Amino acid sequence: MTGSARARQATPEIIRAGTRLRSVPLVPDIRLYQASDPISLWQRTELTSGRTGLEPPFWAFAWAGGLALARYLLDHPETVRGRHAIDIASGSGLVAIAAAKAGAAAVTAYDIDPVAAVAIRMNAAANGATVLAVCADVLDQDNLSACGADLVLVADAFYQPELAGKVVRFAERGHARGAAVLVGDFGRDYLPRDRLTPLASYDVPGQRMLEGDDIKRTTIWALQGRPATAANTEPEDLEQPPQPRSNPR
Repeated sequence: MTGSARARQATPEIIRAGTRLRSVPLVPDIRLYQASDPISLWQRTELTSGRTGLEPPFWAFAWAGGLALARYLLDHPETVRGRHAIDIASGSGLVAIAAAKAGAAAVTAYDIDPVAAVAIRMNAAANGATVLAVCADVLDQDNLSACGADLVLVADAFYQPELAGKVVRFAERGHARGAAVLVGDFGRDYLPRDRLTPLASYDVPGQRMLEGDDIKRTTIWALQGRPATAANTEPEDLEQPPQPRSNPR
């Protein structure tokens, strides 16, 4: 067995050893494998894979934009019901899982980190959601028509100028072919506000370790050009997280 094969085989064990399956803020019906110590998890992943310079374990946390977008999809299932959705830079798969639970016909989650792809599969299975996890960089591709996607979801991907530019161009190509585009972000530097329409805002708790604040005011945006949802396009002001529909485990 090659070193890369051993690393792939060991990945679920790495994820389970370095994380704990627990409910996430704002969306307590969804549980993810989450880390409390990112540095130790990062080091363990590099040691097991035999490689250095790996991407940080973004997949091991529930980020503000993803939490808000997941909440929005569950609150507005008409946005996603019956659609073929793709989740870009999926990380933990939180948004993809929410799309599946909200009634999407099919959901594909893309991430360039192979460990993230494994984590997405594990998280989807833990939530009884059907999500196809793909380790690939699709931002330079133009294959929405081929895969039949008519909803593009993206959260927390506007923290670097190059990445933000690629995401915007990919989203606009999909939009030009008739796909709706929804974005979850609290207003990072490279968020293209002038091309977006706000749909709703949420106070996302528990973000001090990730974003430096206990609560991040986070907005759901639609790419301008055609209505992305049947919901009111005036921003909703949701000061308090909704009560869970069931007791989280």
